[in-house]
Amino acid sequence: MTLTEQLTELARQAKAASRALGLLSTAEKNACLLAMAEALEAGEADLLEANAEDMALATAQGLRPAMLDRLRLDSARIRAMARGLREVAALPDPVGRVLEERVRPNGLRLQKVSVPIGVIVIIYEARPNVTADAAGLCFKSGNATILRGGREAQRSNECIARLMVSAGQAALGPRFPAHAIQVVPTPDREAIPILLSLTSYVDLCIPRGGEGLIRAVADCSKVPVIKHYKGVCHVYVDGEADPDMAEQIVLNAKCQRPAVCNAMETLLVDRRIAPSFLPRIGRALAQRKVQLRADPEALQALQPLQRELAMELRPASEQDWYTEYNDLILNVRVVDGVQAAVEHINHYGSAHSDAIVTSNEATARQFLAGVDSAAVYWNASTRFTDGGEFGMGAEIGISTDKVGARGPMGLEELTSYKWIGFGQGQLRT
Repeated sequence: MTLTEQLTELARQAKAASRALGLLSTAEKNACLLAMAEALEAGEADLLEANAEDMALATAQGLRPAMLDRLRLDSARIRAMARGLREVAALPDPVGRVLEERVRPNGLRLQKVSVPIGVIVIIYEARPNVTADAAGLCFKSGNATILRGGREAQRSNECIARLMVSAGQAALGPRFPAHAIQVVPTPDREAIPILLSLTSYVDLCIPRGGEGLIRAVADCSKVPVIKHYKGVCHVYVDGEADPDMAEQIVLNAKCQRPAVCNAMETLLVDRRIAPSFLPRIGRALAQRKVQLRADPEALQALQPLQRELAMELRPASEQDWYTEYNDLILNVRVVDGVQAAVEHINHYGSAHSDAIVTSNEATARQFLAGVDSAAVYWNASTRFTDGGEFGMGAEIGISTDKVGARGPMGLEELTSYKWIGFGQGQLRT
């Protein structure tokens, strides 16, 4: 069987499974998810054995330490995957909700009802926990999922999926659609464009990973792709900001977890307070080993600290303003008020997450209305752009698209809708 034939069969099976999955009740889906959680914990030995093989191969191939850490499974991470499935089971079912209802003058009653999307392909890198998270979210929302993780996690991913499917079959017997959760069985890169050309079977693709992966997927896909390319996030400290609050928000946005997509990459400071605030925040950032790349005005204000604290400081290049560092590196620019901050963010940002710190409501409203991003904040850190922090439970990704889902994607974002009409013989005239 050729690779194209193999993947076509995989997708065909997923489409059939999605139709069967859409008929399961909430109680049946939850019973399966709880059984899957138990199976992951009970299958710890098998999971650790599969993961050890992946780790050994990845280490031999020179995978970076940060990627090895993402790949590694241990007892705590397995328990966290199981806990995530239980949390999804506890969430309200997003399928079957009446979103809108209207009665026409002729008596025809119309309902707009949430329904599963169908078959969702998830493409991601070396994080086996995504296998359980994505499969669980898709299952609860009535979608069949095809999982294509990185080649370095192939054995771990296959083991997770196998345990989840076996648990579902044990819980529901023949009513469980066995192909609702599938892992692409080959690490061949050619599998991705083939899979994403199967528009008769695949309804949506969600890539999770770095900008290079996401762009490659978006460029080759013939099915819709929900994505964000990168997180170039900003905090603007306004001239009427509380300096203590501003300092804490900046430090949280940059330093709590610098490698994530909702971490701040550029700090904008109102010219009115730059002479007092920049030395203060520069000192706090230097204590946390943050490298600064500054425009001429900020550079001048920060240079005394460079000499005093041996802080790493250099002029910012034009490319720096577009860069997602995922590291303890921060751009700093002085701007002339809120409108200049909005213009900078809309020009250089990635439409992900941006924040203003100010005590002036009118200024905040101008910022919130003017910044064209998926999430904007007033007096809060950009780090809150997360499904869990938004109260969605687990998250399958973050979208910066404007059509369809935008921002953190939870269960509701994994549904579509259809119109249902209830008549008594009405005819259109």
